[in-house]
Amino acid sequence: MKENGEVEVAILLSALSEWQTAQSLFSDTGNENSPFGDYFLTCVAEKRCVFFHGGWGKISAAASTQFVIDRWQPKLLVNLGTCGGFEGHTAVGEVVLVDETMVYDIHERMNDPFEALQFYTTRIDLSFLRRPYPQAVRIGRLVSADEDIDPAKINRLRQEFGAVVADWESAAIAWTAQRNGVRVLILRAVSDLVSESGGELYDGGDFNTRAAQVMRPLLQALPGWIRCAFQNG
Repeated sequence: MKENGEVEVAILLSALSEWQTAQSLFSDTGNENSPFGDYFLTCVAEKRCVFFHGGWGKISAAASTQFVIDRWQPKLLVNLGTCGGFEGHTAVGEVVLVDETMVYDIHERMNDPFEALQFYTTRIDLSFLRRPYPQAVRIGRLVSADEDIDPAKINRLRQEFGAVVADWESAAIAWTAQRNGVRVLILRAVSDLVSESGGELYDGGDFNTRAAQVMRPLLQALPGWIRCAFQNG
């Protein structure tokens, strides 16, 4: 699909396994290149879309989100991906429809740490979505940091922040989208579970295979989510 023409939806993916799964389902051409990641253009649910591989971690996520907004001015940003879940509070494959994000790896020692955490907290207005949703979801908060879930931090994340899932990028994507006044839809599927004693995939587990397994239903539901987001056509 040629570059010229309006792009209505931008789909952002972070981890390589997430990107490769999206390519296998939606790309019928080769990738284009940009300074912030590869991408391809296609149509989903009769909407012109760009799929963009924004990369892992908060820095890449924020930079690539801003690049996508500046270049294509999409009406909707969709972030699809995986997340880690707290054992006993969620299950592998559960999909989280995110209504709030927060960056938790901020360590303010000279001023109010709560104020710093609040600055990077984003509440997402989901009122633009029409029900019924195309798949079962759990609506809730997702917290982000530039690290896999630390088993030693689970109690704090549960008790202080009410979190049961975490990832690397969603908070940066939501924060950047909100600053630009762009609607954002974040859907993350739980790929692995972490307890206070460790993570099930931390010692030699195959994250790539698990990620592809939980991403496929999420991507297959994407046309339905796009239709939900564009209630008036």
